[in-house]
Amino acid sequence: MAFGKKEIKKDKRNTAKNKKELLKKKTFKKETGKKGLSEKETEVKKAEAKKTEVKKTEAKKSAARPAVKKGLSGKPKADVRAAGPNILRKSKSPEKKITGKTGPEKQKEFRKSTEKRFFEEKKPGKKKPEKKGSDKKNPAKKESTQNNHLTRPDREVMFPEKEIREGEVRGRKKHEKTVSPGMLFSARKNAVNNLSGNLTERAKSGRGDLLNNLIETNKESEQTLKIVPLGGLEQIGMNITAFVYGDSIVVVDCGLAFPEDDMFGIDLVIPDTTFLEENLDKVKAFVITHGHEDHIGALPYVLKKINVPVYGTRLTMGIIENKLREHNLLNTTERHVVSFGDVITLGQFQVEFIKTNHSIVDAAALAITSPAGTIVHTGDFKVDYTPVYGDAIDLQRFAELGNDGVLALMCDSTNSNRPGHTPSEKAVGRNIDQIFRDHSDTRIIIATFASNVDRVQQIIDSAYKYGRKVVVEGRSMVNIIETATKLDVLKIPENTLIDTDQLKNYPGEKTVIITTGSQGESMAALSRMADGLHRKVTIGPNDTVIFSSSPIPGNEKAVTAVINKLLLKGADVISQDVHASGHPCQEDVKLIYHLVQPRYCIPVHGEYRHLKAQAKLLRGLGYDKQDIFILHSGDVLEFGKDGAVVREKVQVGNILVDGIGVGDVGNVVLRDRQHLAEDGIVIVAFALESGSCQLLSGPEITSRGFVYIKEADDMMTGAAAVAEESIYHCLETGVTDWNRFKSAVKDSLSDFFWKKTQRRPVILPMILEV
Repeated sequence: MAFGKKEIKKDKRNTAKNKKELLKKKTFKKETGKKGLSEKETEVKKAEAKKTEVKKTEAKKSAARPAVKKGLSGKPKADVRAAGPNILRKSKSPEKKITGKTGPEKQKEFRKSTEKRFFEEKKPGKKKPEKKGSDKKNPAKKESTQNNHLTRPDREVMFPEKEIREGEVRGRKKHEKTVSPGMLFSARKNAVNNLSGNLTERAKSGRGDLLNNLIETNKESEQTLKIVPLGGLEQIGMNITAFVYGDSIVVVDCGLAFPEDDMFGIDLVIPDTTFLEENLDKVKAFVITHGHEDHIGALPYVLKKINVPVYGTRLTMGIIENKLREHNLLNTTERHVVSFGDVITLGQFQVEFIKTNHSIVDAAALAITSPAGTIVHTGDFKVDYTPVYGDAIDLQRFAELGNDGVLALMCDSTNSNRPGHTPSEKAVGRNIDQIFRDHSDTRIIIATFASNVDRVQQIIDSAYKYGRKVVVEGRSMVNIIETATKLDVLKIPENTLIDTDQLKNYPGEKTVIITTGSQGESMAALSRMADGLHRKVTIGPNDTVIFSSSPIPGNEKAVTAVINKLLLKGADVISQDVHASGHPCQEDVKLIYHLVQPRYCIPVHGEYRHLKAQAKLLRGLGYDKQDIFILHSGDVLEFGKDGAVVREKVQVGNILVDGIGVGDVGNVVLRDRQHLAEDGIVIVAFALESGSCQLLSGPEITSRGFVYIKEADDMMTGAAAVAEESIYHCLETGVTDWNRFKSAVKDSLSDFFWKKTQRRPVILPMILEV
C-alpha cells in the first residue's frame, strides 16, 4: 500500500505527463475493444503496456535527475516507500496543480485510473483484476482510505486544540474554564490588534439584528425591559441598579457612600430606595458583584425595609454575613452562595455569574437575561492575567456572550481617562518584596484597603520570607482577614501572626504592621499613630511606612496630612509604585467592548468625568452617539419597540446615617451644622412675666464658636442693648406670640453682628415665662 501511494505521488509531480498517460490509456482501451480481444488477452496487454510506460518514465527521470537517488527523508527509495505516510504531508502541491488545470471530472478520472494501477495485488505471471468492495481482503487499500486526508488537497488536516472551557455553557447550570496565561495573552493581543478605530461590519450588522429582535419581542408583548440606576452615577460609591421586566425586579448591588467634608456628624450615606419600596412585591433579590463597601455597605439598612434573598460569591457572602451579624439580621436574611458559571432564575430574569478580577477576591460580572435580551454588567473589574488568587478573568465567556448577542453592556468607567492597561497585582507584590529587602533594618508599617486580600497575602508572604512577624491593626482589617482565612482564600503560615501586645518582644526590624488608614480616615489606626494617640504603637525614625493604595477622589488632603505628620516624626514614607488599581484602563475597556460587542453602551461606576471619558472612547471604536447612554441616578432607560429611550425619572437621593439614626438628619439639619461650623452660635436668654409680658430679667448673651467673649465685652454689651430694644418694641406693639418675639430678636441681632464682624452666627433666642 505504501509503495503504491508513493508511486501516485511521484506520477503526480509532472502534470503534463499524467495528462499524456491518461490520453494514451483511453486510446488503448478503444483499440482493444475494436479488435475484439478476450478478457485475458486484454489484461495481458494492459500489464505489458504498464511495464513499458513505467520503464520509460523511470529512465527519463534518471536521465533528468541522475543525482536524486534518495527520497525526501534522505533514505534510499525502498526505505522511503516503506515509511509510508510519514513524509506524504509535503506532497500536496502537485495535486493542487492538477486540480487547477484539469478540472474536477478529469481529476476524479485520474485518481480512479492510478488507484486501479497501483493498489491491486501483483504476482509474477498472474494478474487478478481487483474486485469492487474488497477492502476486507485488501488491508492495504483500507489503510490508504484511512490516511487519505494526508494527501487530499480538498481536506485540511486539523489539529484540535484543548478546549478553553470545559463543562456546561450558557443556559445550563454551570461551566468551568481552564485558561492558560499564554492563551489569555493571545486573546488580549488579538482583540486589541483588531481594534483599528472602528468596529467591524459584522459587529455593526449584529447590533442591528439585536435591535430588530428587540422590536419583534416588544410587538408581541407590552412588557419592556427597564434599567433604573438608583445611585452610583456621577459619584464614587452608593452603587445600586434595578432591572425591571414585567412583574420582576432584580437589584444589582446595594452600596453606601462616605460623607463629604461638609456633612458634619454624618457617618454614612445610603441610597433612597423609595422606588423599590413602592414595588416591593416585584423585587426578587439583591445580586451582589463583590464585597466592597460601595457595593454592599447599605444592605443592613435596606434589608430592614426590603427583606428579599441575597446572592453572592463565597468571600462576598462572608463579608455580608459579618455586617448582618453586627445589625442582628443574620437569622432573618435569606442568603445564597453561588459559584462562577452558576445561572439563577429570578422571576423573568436569568442571572449568570462570570469570573473577573478586581482588588478583592471573588468579584463577578453578571449576564442578566430577560425576554428582551441580555444585559452584561461588568461590576468593578480589571484584566489581570496573573492574579494572586484564583483564575484570570473569563474572557472566553465574554466572547461567547458577544457571539450570542448582547443588548447592552454596562461597563466600569473608573479609569477610562487613563491610557494603557492596568498593571497586574503581582507587579505590586514584587515592588513590596523589594522594599522588604531594601529596608531590612527598620520596622515596616503598611497601610492598605482592608478588603484587598491579594495585597495582604503578598505582604504576609514577604514577611514570612524575610523572617518577620505580622501584626494586624484596625477592626475592619481584622474582620476581613479572619473571614478570608476561614474560607481558605488567604493562607497564613503558622506562627506568623502575633498580637499587638507582643510587639515589645521582638526587635522592630523583625516585625510588620498591616493597618487600616490608607485614606487618611481620622479614626483609623494609622491616623492615630501619626497623631501620637495609639496606645501600643509609637512612630519614630526607625519606621518605614508604606501607603499601598491611591487616594480616593476627595481624600487627597486627608492622606497628605497624615503623611506630613509621619514625616515630622522621622518616619520614612513610601507611596510610589506600591499600588495597582482594581479598575480597567482604556485598553482593557476596549478589549471588553470588542469581545462583547453590545448593541447599546452604558458607562457606569464613576464620576461624570469618567463616564464622559468612556463615551469618548466608544466613539473612537465606531459606536454612534445615540447608542451610548450616560445616565443620571433616577433615569429610567427603557428598551422597547423604539429601541433604547430614557422615558422618565424615579425618586432618588441621599439618606444620611448619623449614629443609629437613619434618615432623621436631612438637609435642614445639615445646613444648621454647616452654619454652626462656619460662624458659631449666639444664645440670647430673657425672662418675661406671664400675663403682663413684662421683662423681668435679661437679656443675657453667650456665644460658642463666634467670638472669644472675654475679648469682646463691648460688642456683647452692645448686642444685649439691641436685643432689649427689640423686646420692648414688641411689647409696645402688643406682640404676644413667642415666635414673633424670637424672630424680631434674631433679626435685630443678626444685623448688628453683621455690621460688626461681617459674619452671621446662628442666633438662638430663649424665652423663660415666669
